[in-house]
Amino acid sequence: MSNGKPIFFPGLNGLRALAALAVVIFHLTLDFKTFNLDPSLFGRLPDGTPKGFAMAGFGVTIFFSLSGFLITYLLLAEKQKQEINIKNFYFRRILRIWPLYYVYLAAALCVIFYFDLRFNWPVLMLYIFFAANFPFVLENMPPLVESTLPFLRHYWSLGVEEQYYLFWPWVVKKLGKHLTRFVILFIGLFIIFKLFFHFMFMHTVVAAAFNVIRFDCMLIGSLGAIFYFNRQPLFLKIFSSKIAQAAAWLIVLLMILNLFHIASVIDHEIVSGVTVVLIIGQITVKNRLINLDNKACDFLGKISYGMYVTHPLIIFFSAKLLKDIGSPSLLKYCLVYAFVLGITILVSWVSYEYFEKRFLKIKMKYTTVPSSNVRTA
Repeated sequence: MSNGKPIFFPGLNGLRALAALAVVIFHLTLDFKTFNLDPSLFGRLPDGTPKGFAMAGFGVTIFFSLSGFLITYLLLAEKQKQEINIKNFYFRRILRIWPLYYVYLAAALCVIFYFDLRFNWPVLMLYIFFAANFPFVLENMPPLVESTLPFLRHYWSLGVEEQYYLFWPWVVKKLGKHLTRFVILFIGLFIIFKLFFHFMFMHTVVAAAFNVIRFDCMLIGSLGAIFYFNRQPLFLKIFSSKIAQAAAWLIVLLMILNLFHIASVIDHEIVSGVTVVLIIGQITVKNRLINLDNKACDFLGKISYGMYVTHPLIIFFSAKLLKDIGSPSLLKYCLVYAFVLGITILVSWVSYEYFEKRFLKIKMKYTTVPSSNVRTA
């Protein structure tokens, strides 16, 4: 924020890139059957269903924690400068999230109608009003209920984020010295209720909702931002240490290898804490074990929102193009991964450069504390 320069946190684009790639690989792997490939590339669960790529589910959690950290830090910086302007906050969020959200939603609906796929009008209303996590909750309950729309299941996480934004800027604005205490209490109570409903009322809507509505994961990122903004000495000493960084990267490696499973009920909360460790390690620079502050990570990080939003339709059309290609199995796996990832990156870059940037420029008009997702901005 010094010298009028936008706030830029080095290395965080690398975390965005890691999370986005994990999600695309996960959804692509689960859809291998549409490419005439065996989806059990990573093995099968005890009930016989194919294993997914565990890093993907945690990739969404990394996004949540990152979002909580960045939004909270910027709100605190604005509050230090002047009173938080809630109206401008919502304008900024609308200009960043809504344009691509609704364009992709319209494109998905066109494909659904053209190919005469399953459609549900009441459920569509939930997607229009950023409540896609509600049908996702039902789909995660046994017996599984088909309640999400094709190509739009991943919108559940955007629903969670938008709902978080409904109350969080107000909390930061209204609470002063009690903000840290409030966040710690909220996280603690959320986890307690989550554990209670998991063990006492396992197969209920409420238990499923606590697994999906991960406000505590976003608040863990927010708590990290509060401590970092206030330069809390013990927090910085522990979270930036080489030991903490090594442990965090080891957990990332275990997630990539599908071997991370400490306490299934609160794995996502653990990953949120790990994400905060990685964030502090990247932005403090000193004890980085892996440097994510490079051109490739910056490029993928800045288009990560487009990658996350658009990839289901890209997988769908790629399957139609590649499913009948005859080649040795291993070669076809490599071809499918390379093709889908390449097209996803290309489409996301075009979206960012020629569509999203127009709204990002308007967004600057409502910005008190400028920030950037690229070093050269």
